[in-house]
Amino acid sequence: MAVERNEFAAILGPSGCGKSTLLNMVAGFDAPTRGRVLFDGGPVRAPDPRRAVVFQEPALFPWYTVLDNITFGLRTRRQPPSVWRAKVDAFVELVGLRGFESHYPAELSGGMKQRVGIARVLVMEPDVLLMDEPFGSLDAQTRSLMQELLLAVWERHHQTVLFVTHDIEEALLLADSVCVMTARPGRIKKRLTVELPRPRSLEVTTSPFFNELKREVLALIREESVRAAADPPP
Repeated sequence: MAVERNEFAAILGPSGCGKSTLLNMVAGFDAPTRGRVLFDGGPVRAPDPRRAVVFQEPALFPWYTVLDNITFGLRTRRQPPSVWRAKVDAFVELVGLRGFESHYPAELSGGMKQRVGIARVLVMEPDVLLMDEPFGSLDAQTRSLMQELLLAVWERHHQTVLFVTHDIEEALLLADSVCVMTARPGRIKKRLTVELPRPRSLEVTTSPFFNELKREVLALIREESVRAAADPPP
């Protein structure tokens, strides 16, 4: 599997196929037992701030305000606020957190906490954004809002994104390419190019081409789910 610079790539597959494990290896949290993970031509051996991760749970510091959580990584670099204040203000505005800078995580909704988590990563300006089902725990309405937010952020910054999800519609809405994984062992079963024009909105999910892609991916997932059920692990 290869992801091009500035590409938004999504990974789909049955539960337990290794999607999150693959993401963790790209992040440098896990090491492969065989094969190689390369970033910018060199092997991945450890975490690197150029490859930032947005987890399913935002994992905010509860004793820090929204602003302190967002600027945590910048402050660990010991940069003075004068260097990054304007950039932080821009991202606070971009993710819709203006007016909530002094709030604590306990005072925020699930969607707003995830906005803080995304802003905390984006202000570090990583080369690659690794996202492990970042909207999986949100309700349907909030999830749609967060998808639209991510689309808007990506259109502005065009970072390379590797996005893990169980949601077929989400993958097709957001990504330039979708890799469907096999159940066991985890392999790339098929890579599909999502040839939908950008910028995108939620309305694209009602188009005939989108629904044709959705049917194709759903058939691939079902095929793997049936195969996995017929061949349980020892």
